[in-house]
Amino acid sequence: MTTIKKYKKKDGSTAYMFNVYLGTDPLTGKPKRTTRRGFKSIKEAKLTLARLEIDIEANGFKLNKKVTFQEVYEMWLENYRHTVKLSTVNTTVTMFRGAILPKFSSLSVEKINTSYCQKVINEWSKHYVNFRTYSSYIKMVLDHATVLKIIDDNPMRKIIKPKPVAKVDKEEKLENYYDKQQLEHFLNTIEKNENMKVYVLFRLLAFTGGRKGEVLALTWDDIDFKEKTIRFNKTLAKTETSNKYVQAPKTVQSKRVISVDDKTLGTLEKWRKMQTKLLLTYGINASFNPNQPVLTSTDKRATDGYHVTTYPNELLKTLKKKYEFPDITVHGFRHTHASLLFEAGASLKDVQDRIGHTDIKTTMNVYAHVTQKMKDNTAEKFAKYINF
Repeated sequence: MTTIKKYKKKDGSTAYMFNVYLGTDPLTGKPKRTTRRGFKSIKEAKLTLARLEIDIEANGFKLNKKVTFQEVYEMWLENYRHTVKLSTVNTTVTMFRGAILPKFSSLSVEKINTSYCQKVINEWSKHYVNFRTYSSYIKMVLDHATVLKIIDDNPMRKIIKPKPVAKVDKEEKLENYYDKQQLEHFLNTIEKNENMKVYVLFRLLAFTGGRKGEVLALTWDDIDFKEKTIRFNKTLAKTETSNKYVQAPKTVQSKRVISVDDKTLGTLEKWRKMQTKLLLTYGINASFNPNQPVLTSTDKRATDGYHVTTYPNELLKTLKKKYEFPDITVHGFRHTHASLLFEAGASLKDVQDRIGHTDIKTTMNVYAHVTQKMKDNTAEKFAKYINF
């Protein structure tokens, strides 16, 4: 209970004061109190105290200092970390650093209004396909500010969302897959001219349809040479500080066991023997370690697990430039695998299961294109079937 005290002012007159608990400071987590003094009568002090206690009860703690968007973002991020995977945190932080914080970080949260938010979103809508994602993240941070009672309402909830810009599918524009002849040329070239680890990486991407992170996370116990299968049950990801770690795959359907051709298995057996010898020169005995990563570094850095081949994007750029391969992304080898499966006669369901898509619509949307050869032969196949 707060008590009102009488005290003497410098001029000798009597006045009244009180010290009241305001609540916990959301920024520091420490209790906060305030002192009011200078009341001429105990009645005046009691009336002010009563009003202040009612306001605290109704509205909670009120900050005296101006709180920036950056400060609220950091508090929100600390909570957000516990709700998503580390790789998602990495993606989120990248979005904030790249686009959101340059526009909002130094602004006082109380000064951010709907007009400013609308202006920023309108600007982003002209340049960023994922501007709605940015909008959602800003909304979450400002929602957190309302929970902390730093602001009364969220200005981002009042904006009018612009029409999205037409999405330019970079991968489609690139024709992001190889046909059979292009893939054969690519793999034959790097098998003859590059180290074996590079060949193993791209053969696995092309002959399994695995995602980059799934292939990089493979360990030797995922490969069953007797049953001729590879198990995908994890993926390699990066934290916001670029540290690498292994996490569970995105969906249940991503966990799968697929069959593998004999040549790929033979390549893997040859690579395992070579890797074991290389690692032994650094005092690392991988022959009895089933959890040894398939594509780990083969130098002294191998002791930290995954290393050199966690940069396949840069590696592919180098290879394309060096050998003048047609432009394609690392993800394009997944497209290539699916397209060649369709060409070989695999059903949509077969491709969905092998690729690990949750929804068959994703398979249909992403791989609606088949190889150019199949498109060119459609009319001829139809004519031969009708035969009149």
